[in-house]
Amino acid sequence: MSILVVDDTPDNLMLLETLLTNAGYKEILKATCAKEAYECLGVDSKEKTSSQVDLILMDIMMPETNGIEAVRRIKSVENLYEIPVIMVTAKTDMDSLHEAFEAGAMDYITKPLRKIELLARVKSSLRLKKEMDTRIQREKELKARNEELETALSEIKTLRGFIPICAHCKKIRDVKGYWQQMEKYIQEHSDVKFSHGICDDCMKKILPDMGN
Repeated sequence: MSILVVDDTPDNLMLLETLLTNAGYKEILKATCAKEAYECLGVDSKEKTSSQVDLILMDIMMPETNGIEAVRRIKSVENLYEIPVIMVTAKTDMDSLHEAFEAGAMDYITKPLRKIELLARVKSSLRLKKEMDTRIQREKELKARNEELETALSEIKTLRGFIPICAHCKKIRDVKGYWQQMEKYIQEHSDVKFSHGICDDCMKKILPDMGN
């Protein structure tokens, strides 16, 4: 699974990458500011494609756009909303943490980093992301099946209302104004199938000798 690490300090980026890589996480993406993170995630992309990032580790204290503002922007994008975000920060005052959670962060890790704590929270967040992905995929499959069912039901052909029919030859006029044989019209507008035979009255007309 892919992890995006956002921190404006090169040493912190290197430390996080080393700890995660040594723990077996091979897909580590790095960004030194919010702008680079947006580019990596496709925040400003007009195409609504699924992000390949499964977890974001976001520093709070960054120049220009801080981590809390960056999280708020990321969470405003529909296809990025489900990505869990862990704040990595030296700020532990309740106001900052409350603001981070309000912006959409799900957890936080304090600096200086502690390996056991980092890996435990990363593992827990990735497990949650996997469960969310499974749920979302099931919802998409269910929606697709419901749409298929609705389409199938809408395509069921039924005959209802007034049907213009010739009093002489019994042909039926369709919606385009063309006259069709009754048999053809009914077959095109219903699921009826015909088996052919000859009624007694017609038998007498066609083969009068058979009626004696």
